[in-house]
Amino acid sequence: MALVKLQTQHFRNLSSTPVSFSPSFNLLYGENGSGKTSVLEAIGYLGLGRSFRVSRHQAVVSHGEQQFTVFGGLDRGLDASAEPDASGVAHRLGIARDVSQKETTLRVDGEGVRSLSSLAMHLPVSVIDPGVFDIVAGGPGKRRQFLDWAVFHVEPSFASTWQQCQRVTSQRNQTLRNGRLDEALLRVWDSQYAALSDRISAARKTTFDRFKVAFQALVQEVDVGWTQGLKLEFYPGWDSSQSLLDILASHREQERRMGHTLYGPNRADIRLKFQGRPVSETFSRGQQKTLVILMKIAQGMVLSELGKQVTFLLDDINAELDVGHRAMLARKLQALRCQVFITSIEHPQPEALWPDNQAPEYRMFHVEHGKLTEE
Repeated sequence: MALVKLQTQHFRNLSSTPVSFSPSFNLLYGENGSGKTSVLEAIGYLGLGRSFRVSRHQAVVSHGEQQFTVFGGLDRGLDASAEPDASGVAHRLGIARDVSQKETTLRVDGEGVRSLSSLAMHLPVSVIDPGVFDIVAGGPGKRRQFLDWAVFHVEPSFASTWQQCQRVTSQRNQTLRNGRLDEALLRVWDSQYAALSDRISAARKTTFDRFKVAFQALVQEVDVGWTQGLKLEFYPGWDSSQSLLDILASHREQERRMGHTLYGPNRADIRLKFQGRPVSETFSRGQQKTLVILMKIAQGMVLSELGKQVTFLLDDINAELDVGHRAMLARKLQALRCQVFITSIEHPQPEALWPDNQAPEYRMFHVEHGKLTEE
């Protein structure tokens, strides 16, 4: 399903006027501060339940207001049972946040839902912005986040299992921090933690294997010289030649001194190596950017194979990618039949993205003072 209608209220500087989008490509341009990225941020709230720019909800509320609302209308996609209305909307998503009361309201097709996952599952949103390149250069947390986004959309039970594991981890950490260690209680938490960790790791491994197949197929189509020596490996967060229960027992004193859990899914990683060394040490900045782009496309391929359409948000990619990489990205996303939003300061040049005159159906918008005007 694709986002074909967006309306916001008191969200940054955006106008409250409804906007209709193409289920294919949408090109947005305007000066810095015009609201281009805010449009993507609002879309991100529907697919991620949060901002991809800032950590605090308060930062996105219009000045002087206490609540913002984001409403989205989705087309039917591959859901043959859905009946779209006259405007083509078959499903409706909504999120409202009252920052003074710290309360969030979520709605799907007019019905209230309790969890962000119930909202986000309907609109897989993948962001490509200047910060995304930390997937390679940054720490394991960025790569876990990258992998878990795909796992969430591939394995329906993953979100609830992860939440259970987080609660058990918190209880286990509290027990580890007690002045007098309660070994019997800790063994209870160990047992629950290990069982949940195995389920999380299995779901991650299944999705990673899908991703790796897609990635390897993709790099065969791209003219880069470093693919032969590149290896992607999934690390679950502990030595998988041993059971996690045994590892926890043998490192009890170490964890007690540190006061928190040192082994398990909270330490998982995708290890990226070239000729045996981390790519963060061996790849140039340009090579790292290419690698991240290919990884993002491969994620889209995995979901596409499962009949899910990804909405890609490409924010100011002109500042990060040269013409060739932008064209490669546009062609690959077009082939995946993804929905894509691309922002730029300059007036978009579709012939540069699709130089072979094979441009898809697209809509172009000029953004000024938070208002979108279609051209």
